[in-house]
Amino acid sequence: MQTRKRIISVSEAILESTEQYLKKFNDCIVIGEGINDPKGIFGTTLNLSKKFGKARIIESPISENGVTGISIGLSMNDFKVLLVHQRTEFALLSLEQIFNNAAKSYYVSNGLYNVPIVIRMIIGRGWGQGPAHSQSLETVFSYIPGLKVLMPSSAYDAKGMLWSALEDPNPVLIIEHRWLHYVKGVVPKKPYKVNIHSPSILTKGEDITIVANSYNITEVIICSKIMKKFGINIEIIDLRVLRPLNIKPIIKSLKKTKNLLIIETGYKKLGIGSEIISQISETELKNSIKSISRIGLPDHPTPSTRSLAKKYYGSLKEIADRVMKQIKVELELKKKITNYLSVNFSQKEIDVPNADFKGPF
Repeated sequence: MQTRKRIISVSEAILESTEQYLKKFNDCIVIGEGINDPKGIFGTTLNLSKKFGKARIIESPISENGVTGISIGLSMNDFKVLLVHQRTEFALLSLEQIFNNAAKSYYVSNGLYNVPIVIRMIIGRGWGQGPAHSQSLETVFSYIPGLKVLMPSSAYDAKGMLWSALEDPNPVLIIEHRWLHYVKGVVPKKPYKVNIHSPSILTKGEDITIVANSYNITEVIICSKIMKKFGINIEIIDLRVLRPLNIKPIIKSLKKTKNLLIIETGYKKLGIGSEIISQISETELKNSIKSISRIGLPDHPTPSTRSLAKKYYGSLKEIADRVMKQIKVELELKKKITNYLSVNFSQKEIDVPNADFKGPF
């Protein structure tokens, strides 16, 4: 008899992994602003204090720098700390703690002190959150030696990467996208680990390699399925690990496809894509590539108004157009694909990604 696959959302996967780790390890604590809120940070910390007590599930005051420093200190003294910042911007108030204390303690102590802290932070989008609550700042954190930076795109990775991060002896940042919390996928009930040192190949293809991560993977998968209907095969690489940056799977894919499209969650200028292309240019592959292109956010702050936000973020159509341009799709086929997109995907959402999403924020 075939076992029925278990499907849960990203937020449920994060909560489940957190609960399972707390049950197994008594030295694990969760701390952050709003973790005991009735909605439990979009369901990811729901009812944890009822199950594990307020001594281990600690609601912090509004002092991001202070609570991050406390969490780092606890991590250096035999606690495993999961610190949660509800927005990426909240972590900006504690950069000195993250960059100079968490990231460097192992190095400056000559290996005497590890900082086994995991910091979750969330990228917002929609509902007019605008310049100060919708920033995708993964490039900023990925610049710092001593940190691991992860961006899961699926429920499976969200659960497994959190467990792997909690077992890591050094600081790990997990940057989640708010629009992914209600995306569902197949997730095993038992705890498991996911590789946090390399990207993953989601689909095989011969025509073009697309490198993306976080919510953009959702759009790329849809694009890939559409293109396949018209005989175009895309190889999708999920850049779920930004630091350490391992481009070996990208190089291997490019040897086959010769075309590369990188889709940034954050700003296009000075982004992760720039670093990937720079590293590729230092290899023998640089002379055999047919096309390289990038899609990312424009070089200005995130707008609050709906009319401006609609133009700010990338779209499924933009990805499809870029693919067709890079692989030089013939005019008649391009018309068919464009028509298919306009008929089936004409509405571009601004505040919600799909009907399952629960908002606001």
